[in-house]
Amino acid sequence: MWIFLVTEIMFFGGLFLAYIAYRTAYPDAFGAASNTLNIPLGAVNTAVLICSSLTMAMAVHSAAIGKNKLLITFLIATLVLGGVFLGVKAYEYHDKFVEHHVPGPNFDFKSEDAKHPVDPHNASLYFALYFAMTGLHASHMIIGAVIIVVLIRMAAKNRFTPEWHTPIELFGLYWHFVDIVWIFLFPLLYLIDPKNK
Repeated sequence: MWIFLVTEIMFFGGLFLAYIAYRTAYPDAFGAASNTLNIPLGAVNTAVLICSSLTMAMAVHSAAIGKNKLLITFLIATLVLGGVFLGVKAYEYHDKFVEHHVPGPNFDFKSEDAKHPVDPHNASLYFALYFAMTGLHASHMIIGAVIIVVLIRMAAKNRFTPEWHTPIELFGLYWHFVDIVWIFLFPLLYLIDPKNK
């Protein structure tokens, strides 16, 4: 599992480095594009994922002490919180589609609120990275939700004991990793130009 997590760190790390490089090259465009994101929704999603980390930690603890009903309860709570996160993210994506902020032939970005004129191509680059990074993160959340359903079914069949609950522990590491990635994505994408918000 640790090797898998290291490869995931490298994968996300490449995107983070690309973002930082382009953010440095085009600060006005990235700041103006960032100003179109919904900070309150991003903050809600951050709180939701922090709560889901807590429920996942409680699920691991419940498995370790042999409390199967609690394990199932906390896994379901984690699943629900993951679903809330994905629902909010889908709402945000919908807004970006409506505003034509999705890179492609229909991309349209007006920079009236920017301090300096902004090249729409550079703003498009911001949104390309935004969708790549948040989309990759969301895909990890969806995979995690599927795994949680499998773990709930296993727990319902009393497959986990205090002596053997390795799948729960390993999945806990995965879930916490996905949450930590968001903790970095939120300020990087949403809060990069706070003086203009």
